[in-house]
Amino acid sequence: MRKPRALRPGDRIAVVAPASAFARAEFDAGVNELKTLGFEPVYEDSVFERRAYAAGSARTRAAAFARAWLDPKIAALIAVRGGYGSVHLLPLLDMSLLTGPPKAFIGYSDNTSLLSWLTLTGRIVSFHGPMLEGRLARGPQGYDRDTFMRCLCRPYPADEIAHPQIDVLHSGEAAGMLVGGTLTQICASLGTPYAFDPPGGCVLFIDEVGERPYRIDRMLTQLYLSGILSRAAALVFGELPRCDEPGGMRSSTASRRDTRTDRRSRCRSACARAC
Repeated sequence: MRKPRALRPGDRIAVVAPASAFARAEFDAGVNELKTLGFEPVYEDSVFERRAYAAGSARTRAAAFARAWLDPKIAALIAVRGGYGSVHLLPLLDMSLLTGPPKAFIGYSDNTSLLSWLTLTGRIVSFHGPMLEGRLARGPQGYDRDTFMRCLCRPYPADEIAHPQIDVLHSGEAAGMLVGGTLTQICASLGTPYAFDPPGGCVLFIDEVGERPYRIDRMLTQLYLSGILSRAAALVFGELPRCDEPGGMRSSTASRRDTRTDRRSRCRSACARAC
């Protein structure tokens, strides 16, 4: 794996919009937060384009991402938001992008497709981290500044990343390459040239938002039947916000526990979630 260099005060960070359009007020607030952290955020006017539910056409978004990645004056890229559309960029991004110096790309949610492409195809460490809209735009109340800076700005391991509400579903110890992302993106990639293909012994983390428990169960079952769950030495679940059944009939926590008891009984993996 190739790891991008640690960021330094004054580094230029390109703000890109690979997926959905966004609110301008959130964008401006997120840019100001990057400045507060000591970075110099830069962006192209094309970031404000709109095409249906996306932040411009696929070609516009892909070209902006490629230009930022190839610009030697830019140290890192951060996505404005997720939503939908980052998968459109994959067939438009040349593999030669991955041969140059690696850069940090920060995002999550729908940007799982780009993050996985960089990590699993390009062998480049990428960063599932807070984006502008809804996170950096809210200042320190919207994300963990300390973890963000430790992961991006230290040339050595970030040390323990703990959460006060970690809930251990199955105790144990595991070590491996950390891969994963949004469940819908992982499942949607299967059967394509960009299929999520993690190495054996990985630590697989899964997140999702706004999906009912039976849909979570369906996607986890797909990962089980495709053999991906059996490759994981450990499973880590995010908060899965708004993934409980309306009326409290069934929670997303039950789906996570079923993943451990029904489908992973032969794999002895550690399993945890963030409440």
